[in-house]
Amino acid sequence: MSESKFSKNLIKLRCETCKRVNYYSRKNKKLVERKIEMSKFCKFCRKHTKHKEAKK
Repeated sequence: MSESKFSKNLIKLRCETCKRVNYYSRKNKKLVERKIEMSKFCKFCRKHTKHKEAKK
């Protein structure tokens, strides 16, 4: 079976402080070439931290 079109755009978001992967998101790789940074809640740090795009 072929791969889904959504799984190709899937990226991991990793916490900057504890380095754990907490979230998955999608991005349009044709329009956005840089790595994404978001402020998200980390359940391991128990606070809002910066989450950056990680390698697959």
